[in-house]
Amino acid sequence: MQFLKILFWCLLAFIAAIFTLGNWTSVTIHLWGGMEALINLPLLLLLTFLAGLVPTLAWHSTLRWRMRNRLATAERTLNDLRSALAPPTPSLQSATALSPDPVGTPAPPADPA
Repeated sequence: MQFLKILFWCLLAFIAAIFTLGNWTSVTIHLWGGMEALINLPLLLLLTFLAGLVPTLAWHSTLRWRMRNRLATAERTLNDLRSALAPPTPSLQSATALSPDPVGTPAPPADPA
């Protein structure tokens, strides 16, 4: 599977390089105040791609962080409720104090008569 991921990224980089070489032209961008800027087309496309990717990536990361925190809080609450509702386990001392015959004491032999 790792090989396919590497192959995909290499193929994507190759296609991007071919596109860049084939479209290395300057594009005029009209700015405010009558200013104009000359920018290469691949750079312009990269900037527009990043302008769409970065906010979406930030929103997705924030959402994952919030959901992870909410899940951790829910798991903690669930563990607290389970420990509060679980019956108390008797300790070894209280178990031996209640039973008249401690564990490990052999029974008296039966009368043969």
